[in-house]
Amino acid sequence: MAQPRCKMIAGLGNPGQSYSRTRHNIGFLVVEAIAEKAGVDFNKTRFDAAFSRARIHGQDVFLVKPLSFMNRSGFPLQKLSAYFKISFPDIIVVHDDMDLPFGTLKIVQNRGAGGHNGVRSIMDAFGRKDCVRVRVGVGHPDEHGQVTGHVLGRFAPEEQAALNDTVTTAVNACSLILSKGVVQAMNQVNTRR
Repeated sequence: MAQPRCKMIAGLGNPGQSYSRTRHNIGFLVVEAIAEKAGVDFNKTRFDAAFSRARIHGQDVFLVKPLSFMNRSGFPLQKLSAYFKISFPDIIVVHDDMDLPFGTLKIVQNRGAGGHNGVRSIMDAFGRKDCVRVRVGVGHPDEHGQVTGHVLGRFAPEEQAALNDTVTTAVNACSLILSKGVVQAMNQVNTRR
């Protein structure tokens, strides 16, 4: 009998306290919320990643936070997935996205990196792009040159107020992908306004 396939949900962010509540770290916030809901914590480290293992919707799921800084996220994920025999399409990557208004979500698969260095690093490390991604909108800065300051900046007070709802929505999107499959999850999540 074939072994059931393990899944991975990887939240992208930067390690360290100084980055902990920044827009770029929304992936960490989401995967931490999933872990909390599943009653597990990030008590294991390997290949420059903190991770835990949980049962979610009857599936074996690795929850992962790469600790290698955003633009080098690919290496830890590639090593970890090879070690635990997780195939690339069974990986859900949760990351911030400036092209979406704050608080909006979009599930995509088999798409380019869209200028996101963390996503590009992952695609380079695996040599393919067919993982599932949950893009979490963090809005775009008004000034074009302020991109780095925007993603590494803390949430504005009005964003802070809506942050818990945004994280919950992203947690539910990941749950939907696991329980209903990516197509049905896309149909439900991507059509909401």
